[in-house]
Amino acid sequence: MNRVTREPLPGGPLVLAVSGRPGPPPLRFETADGGWRLLRQGERPLMLGRLSDEDHCCRELRLRRLDGYRSPLPPVRSAAMRGPGNWPHQYARWLEETAQGPLYDGRWSLTVRGSFAPGIWTEDLVTEWPDGRLELLCGGGWHGVVPLRRLSPPDAPRVKAYRKHAREGTLAPVLLWWVPALDGWLILDGHDRAVAALAEDAPPPCVVLARVREETEWRRTADDMTASHEERLARLPPGRARQRAALEAGYADAMSWLPYEETHTDLWPFPGTPATWEDLAARTMFECPRD
Repeated sequence: MNRVTREPLPGGPLVLAVSGRPGPPPLRFETADGGWRLLRQGERPLMLGRLSDEDHCCRELRLRRLDGYRSPLPPVRSAAMRGPGNWPHQYARWLEETAQGPLYDGRWSLTVRGSFAPGIWTEDLVTEWPDGRLELLCGGGWHGVVPLRRLSPPDAPRVKAYRKHAREGTLAPVLLWWVPALDGWLILDGHDRAVAALAEDAPPPCVVLARVREETEWRRTADDMTASHEERLARLPPGRARQRAALEAGYADAMSWLPYEETHTDLWPFPGTPATWEDLAARTMFECPRD
């Protein structure tokens, strides 16, 4: 039986505990030897990619996206955007009900996010279609945004309607999915809303969906942190009350958010052979990166 328990957190984030959905989910990443990655929705391939084979740490992920993506959310009406809705709770309900989304057993967070590092929505937004190239930097990842359908022009009728909402501050947030395997975000819903906000010279308001740590995982880390913290306190000389207070405050802050830290999203094994990958690449005209 499918079950989702919601845990609201101070400041607005929402944690979903999903059970009864062992996976693979409808929207999922599949992987195979040779650096292949496939995003699939049901049986429909949406995005095929392959890591370059360079020996150095900075590798490149070449992508080709395909038409046919279906948003897991229903259309957001103009009247709803002007209402006092709680978007993380609303998106959670739609994600729980959809047959097109990425949820499977485990803990997930939905977090409102209105600001991003410079370049995320400009240089690191993949605007080309259907191909894309992600330069995975050494140690720093990539941290960009990948649309799952072709972006509309800023003067498209729907985008123009959303631009009015962007100017009024009533634009419904874009739903992003944080995917550690890409070290970036996929746009799950709100492609036109994103274009509208950017056309008004502002990053779009967002709700970010991400996997968070399972209880066994974060409790194991908590035990290690506690042991290390107690060792540091034991080494403090007498009379260091201010330093002790700072250590205690830092420990309490780290422990309070440990259960809600983002973690990996599963990559599911591709149910086929290497020849199947090559056939899929040929059918989608995917050009493998040169070594």
